Amino acid sequence: MIAVGPPHGVVSRMKIRCGLSGPSRLVRNETITVSSVIIPPVQRWKCVCAYDGGHFNGWQSQPDGGAVQDVIERCLQSILDREVRIHGSGRTDAGVHAHGQVFHFDAGWKHGAVKLGAALRGGLPRSVKVRSVRPARGDFHARFSARGKIYFYQIHLGGAADPFLYPYCWSIPQPLAVEAMRTAAQCLTGRHDFRAFSASNGKGGEDTVRCLRRLDVTGRGARMRITAEADGFLYKMVRSLVGALVAVGQGKLTPAQVETILRSGRRTHAVQTAPAQGLFLARVLY
Repeated sequence: MIAVGPPHGVVSRMKIRCGLSGPSRLVRNETITVSSVIIPPVQRWKCVCAYDGGHFNGWQSQPDGGAVQDVIERCLQSILDREVRIHGSGRTDAGVHAHGQVFHFDAGWKHGAVKLGAALRGGLPRSVKVRSVRPARGDFHARFSARGKIYFYQIHLGGAADPFLYPYCWSIPQPLAVEAMRTAAQCLTGRHDFRAFSASNGKGGEDTVRCLRRLDVTGRGARMRITAEADGFLYKMVRSLVGALVAVGQGKLTPAQVETILRSGRRTHAVQTAPAQGLFLARVLY
């Protein structure tokens, strides 16, 4: 008789004893050991990662396999020996960096979160780092469960930045009028239709209303940082907001003109899109 197998994830060894009872007993009893490997149950995993966007064609998978998503999926396939699809909190464009991008995937793994994180870190290039791995509820979704995001944008004033900072900022030769930029930022904060600050301009029927919770302009010396937090962002919205604030700082726009552009709901050439390399996805809020 074969005993009932153990729970999922356990390797069982079952013994079958062969022989006859009664007067015609079999002289030799033989024990056969049968091993059965049960695949671990599928678990949803939540991961936080950082990456240098200058090495990739954005976050979302590309036909040439050069996106961050492609690199992580190939690494997971080598670890789990099967294809795995990951789902990110949202896309970042080519050249945009991340400190706290979040993604999830479903997979069976019996060795725990710590070893899964170590395996990912060991298999990924140095330009990508998985900062944390933990089990998640089955209804968690990296994109649809998010309640907001925080981005920051780095600017270097007074000429070209040094070679260690240059790939991660926008270098602007002249000083900027910081107080005017802060006034314009206050005009943009709140719940508005940000169609005028979206590169897609609301095409395809997209809802362009967002709540911009904060838009801070801070800095010291040659370094300036613009931090934006919202319940969600439109395509290239942060880079457009930064471009408008820099135009104010350069005297090309006034805070009142920025507010007029916001109310118009129309994208104009007066709103430039800041370069990608200065933008960082700092954190996804849940």
